[in-house]
Amino acid sequence: MSAGLLDTIRSSVARLLALGQTRFALFGVELREELARLASALIGGLAVLVLLALGVSFGALALILYLPPEQRVSAAILVAAAFLGLAALVAWIVVRLARVKPRPFDATLKELERDYEAIKP
Repeated sequence: MSAGLLDTIRSSVARLLALGQTRFALFGVELREELARLASALIGGLAVLVLLALGVSFGALALILYLPPEQRVSAAILVAAAFLGLAALVAWIVVRLARVKPRPFDATLKELERDYEAIKP
């Protein structure tokens, strides 16, 4: 093999390694961002749920105890129905939000597709 051919092979391998390193670095950044976003969402969501459940429970209990004894059963039924309706609404919203979220690692996948198209014969 001639020296020129070896230099060409080395430079091609070096470019491929640099390209791979860039793609893996991008993947690592996106992975960290996705994990941080997920952790923040989980912690915030749990805090909101606990506080909301406490507030609504105490409010519903106060409402039921405020009413005369003969109306407490029907008030408890109405409060339970309201809770179930709100739970259904929240479940619908969560499903809708899950469908809208962009797919993870989208930038990395697009760059890999561009690389593949560039080297495809």
